[in-house]
Amino acid sequence: MSEGTFITFEGGEGAGKSTQQRLLAARLRTRGLEVVETREPGGTPRAESLRHLLLEPGEEPMPPECELLLMFAARASHLANLVRPALARGAWVLCDRFTDATHAYQGGGRGLGTGVIDQLATIVHGDLWPARTLLLDAPVDVGLARAAARGGRADRFEGEHAEFYQRVRARYLARAAAEPGRIRIVDACGSIEAVAARIDVALTDLLAAAK
Repeated sequence: MSEGTFITFEGGEGAGKSTQQRLLAARLRTRGLEVVETREPGGTPRAESLRHLLLEPGEEPMPPECELLLMFAARASHLANLVRPALARGAWVLCDRFTDATHAYQGGGRGLGTGVIDQLATIVHGDLWPARTLLLDAPVDVGLARAAARGGRADRFEGEHAEFYQRVRARYLARAAAEPGRIRIVDACGSIEAVAARIDVALTDLLAAAK
């Protein structure tokens, strides 16, 4: 049995990652492919518990280093118990955020060094990286307006100021420039259908190889 295909969706708040992941999963299933949809932090019971700790606002401040370690703790559980087994049986794994998000949010947003993030990535997932990362990119004001329109109580990240998200976006774009083969920038503005079409273009080679 051939190894599966690992696809990740990245982008700031309101980029439309969850919607586009769901639509891509449906398109892949029409081809008869097994698709696993998941997210980070989260994806397994233990990782979802850690997600709650990470996102829930509280009176006690969370130091950036604590946030970083919780992210990778959740990732370790998620990879071992869901992602790696799914890839081993040949599934397509679609994941909302992965280590690029850690570089963008904890690195760019919080100001933590790239070196320590890379060290933790090596420990937690070694040479396992997505076959393709789809960076859904939109101006910060557009994304925040979309996120606000969803309503609901803001989590710890959604409550950040615009300057934080500017740093996040800048780090995402820098990573895409450094790894154009893996990370494809997808214009997240326009209709849902238009963005989905751009995603198919960004996955042309992988879709052509899919059985």
